[in-house]
Amino acid sequence: MIRLLQQITAISNVPDTQMLKRLIDSLRVSPNEPEKANEKIEELIQALRQHPEYGQGLASFILHLVNQYRQLTLYTDTGILSDYGFFYSLSRLVGHRFLPLLPEEDSIVELVAEVFDQKNDDRWLASIDPQKWDELIALINIGDQNLDLVASVKNNILNGIIILSYRISGIGLHPDLMGAYPQMLNYCACFVAQNQEAVLFVNQYRSSHKLDTHTDVMPDEDVDPAPLLVMLEQCQDVLVTLRKRIYKTGISIRLTNMMMRLEQSLQRMQILTELLADNHADRDKAIIELIEAVIQTAKQRYSFRYLIDNNTKLLSKKVTENASHVGEHYISTDKAGYKEMFKKASIGGFFIAFMATMKILAYNLVLAPIGRAFVNSMIYGLGFVFIHVIHGTVATKQPAMTAAAIASTISENKGKKTHQLNKLSELIVDILRTQFVAIMGNVLIAMPVAFLISFAWLQYYGVPMIDTKEAHHLLEDLNPFTTLALPHAAIAGVYLFLAGLIAGYYDNLAVYNKIGERIQRHWLLLKIMPVRWVDKLGTFVENNLGAIMGNFLFGVFLGSTATVGYILGLRLDIRHIAFSSANFAHGIFNSPADDISVSLVLISLLGVALIGLMNLLVSFALALIVALRSKDVQFFEWSSLAKYIFAHLRQHPLDFFVPRNQPMQYAKIDSYGQMIFDDTVLKAGQKPIDKKYVVRRLSDIKVLDDQEPNVVVDNASDQTPSTSANEPSMLTDQGKKQVVLDDGLDNLSSEADTYDDVHVNQDNKENSNHTKDSPEPLPKPKKPPKLPD
Repeated sequence: MIRLLQQITAISNVPDTQMLKRLIDSLRVSPNEPEKANEKIEELIQALRQHPEYGQGLASFILHLVNQYRQLTLYTDTGILSDYGFFYSLSRLVGHRFLPLLPEEDSIVELVAEVFDQKNDDRWLASIDPQKWDELIALINIGDQNLDLVASVKNNILNGIIILSYRISGIGLHPDLMGAYPQMLNYCACFVAQNQEAVLFVNQYRSSHKLDTHTDVMPDEDVDPAPLLVMLEQCQDVLVTLRKRIYKTGISIRLTNMMMRLEQSLQRMQILTELLADNHADRDKAIIELIEAVIQTAKQRYSFRYLIDNNTKLLSKKVTENASHVGEHYISTDKAGYKEMFKKASIGGFFIAFMATMKILAYNLVLAPIGRAFVNSMIYGLGFVFIHVIHGTVATKQPAMTAAAIASTISENKGKKTHQLNKLSELIVDILRTQFVAIMGNVLIAMPVAFLISFAWLQYYGVPMIDTKEAHHLLEDLNPFTTLALPHAAIAGVYLFLAGLIAGYYDNLAVYNKIGERIQRHWLLLKIMPVRWVDKLGTFVENNLGAIMGNFLFGVFLGSTATVGYILGLRLDIRHIAFSSANFAHGIFNSPADDISVSLVLISLLGVALIGLMNLLVSFALALIVALRSKDVQFFEWSSLAKYIFAHLRQHPLDFFVPRNQPMQYAKIDSYGQMIFDDTVLKAGQKPIDKKYVVRRLSDIKVLDDQEPNVVVDNASDQTPSTSANEPSMLTDQGKKQVVLDDGLDNLSSEADTYDDVHVNQDNKENSNHTKDSPEPLPKPKKPPKLPD
């Protein structure tokens, strides 16, 4: 290490990339050895402490090397999502495989790709203790002889701030963003103001540090970046407000991309501002974040996997934005919800028995393969839709729906994810228990009803509904050892996963395109139907379009798989637990008594159970992976989540099958971790929540004296995403004041829109003078910023 630092110091004015690569190679360890990585960094730190001149030499080496490359794109583009479409980017990468793209030899990204040339470099760097990074950066001192190089780097950073500022203004004022949230017009001042502050900060910083003279002079009092950082924070608040609005307005892929680029640009601009700040802690943190971003980009810029991951993440965000509120209906936390779920599943099981019977009888029809696929698809699809309309449920539809609800409990903030895993594990326990009771409701009703159908058929017609051969075939199809029952059940699980995505897509589509409102204003419907009926139809379609399309297309997938397999010459088919249980009853009833044995019954029942397990595992795993990927949950966090779940299984196994004595209570939050509203539990003597109000996320508060609703709320001082049923509640009529949480919508929405934005809080002391006035415009800069030649 000492010898390397000596050589680097000796050639600091004429840097060689290979010397830097040798230094990185000496520090590199396996990504699974974080202790060793910290030991290596500690060795470098001790060497620089013993020889301070090597710290100056390393700083000079890096500055000379960096100034040989084009820096501006590093600050403005590296690590920020591109606005190119998926297919354009894909064709570009395909072309790169046949005829490689020309490397941008003057780009720092090329330098980083050459130095960090191992696959897992980003992982072992991420395992280093941030405190050791701070110590290392503090020891790399810049000498006075290199101030001209510092001035060049700072000028590039300032230019990067200006470019990002204009981009942020452009995205923040984009018509698509305003179309998704028309009230954005009232907040556009912050996007304009941040640009004014950015220009002001850049000009003042360049002047006070005399950067135009190709040196960096430290002034007695440095330029304060606080006003610019405040404006960036206000832009972030507007973005959060817009995301909170998505659960009502829907979102498109283009808008998702735009919001991600806006967020990343705001974060990058904050990093660049902190790079220039006098606060060493913030500066060191910004350096580390920028290094991580450029290393990841260097590794992934030509990667098909990164391109697909990035775009599937966009799709995941789009789907999970509006799918989580659907999944909440599939989760029970108390005894009442447990009984209600069993009731809904029983309704589903009752009709599934008839659907299975119709499918068996349909095989007697002489049809072409496409005709058989159509008939089976209609039996499945229309049956599932009918079950949904009459408020029944199909057990295996739950995982695909609840996965998005699970994902909505994960915040985008990486620092919060670990703390949320414990609460997430408790939610999964409640979901698994709900799955269990739903399966029991389906199976315990479908089996006896199918048995009664076969019995009634025999009594009415005097002959069995199916012959012995077909009955034997139904039972043989359930054998997990001699047939492809489990792989076929896995195929059904994949379809369940796709059905969940389809449901989320159409739920979002209905809200984003205002399908319900458009139906309510359709001229033809208004002519042939009463207005009240049209209004109900529009509301029904908007609220149920996702579930209807998901159920129907799920039925089409199930009904057409065998025909597709027949056409392709493959043994493709599906197995679904509810239909398998009904087929078991039909097979047992219509088989001769001599053919029925204990082993046959036990193996068939085992097959039904394993089919259900495979349905659930495959659909739930796929849906959860996609949903959690939208929150950047890394693989190592899955092991922690599994530990929480297995610990709960050891300590309280009954919680997976019967409701808890004291139910858990979860805050409903959107997919970015922002609370939408809390469920509250009534206590003795308390009044119910008024139907016009829901409990909203804690934010800025204000007091309105003109209304006095009777609202029950949780302790508002607790701003965590989840609340306990034991927390104290209160009534607002005691104080004769209504406290409204301002999420940026209350001052602008109509009286009807206030339905979503009211919260009652017992802490109403500080923000009663909140107003909707936009901030005063900042003074215009005296001259435009200096941009690179």
